[in-house]
Amino acid sequence: MKLLLPLIIVFNSSLSIASDNDPATGLIKRPGMELVRTHCTACHSARLIIQNKADRLGWLSTIRWMQESQGLWPLGQVEATILDYLSANYGPQTVGRRKRLSSDLLPP
Repeated sequence: MKLLLPLIIVFNSSLSIASDNDPATGLIKRPGMELVRTHCTACHSARLIIQNKADRLGWLSTIRWMQESQGLWPLGQVEATILDYLSANYGPQTVGRRKRLSSDLLPP
């Protein structure tokens, strides 16, 4: 029985990490998630949000593009909360894919 106790503790702690994400969408459970789920996933999957990373200005630019060309409605007063959520939880990362190669390094 002594051997099972550490395994149970490790297993339970890994469950708490997984519970930081909404099981239906995969979005990180933080203030503003419900607004993002309501407004953003009405048109596209949450995976599109999760796979993208941008600072606040980048997310605002994406929202404006969707409003101008994709039919996204005005977000009004909730826009600031949505931008807070997106930039805090899906902001730029220092790790990940390498930077793009400069054009002089690409084949002709």
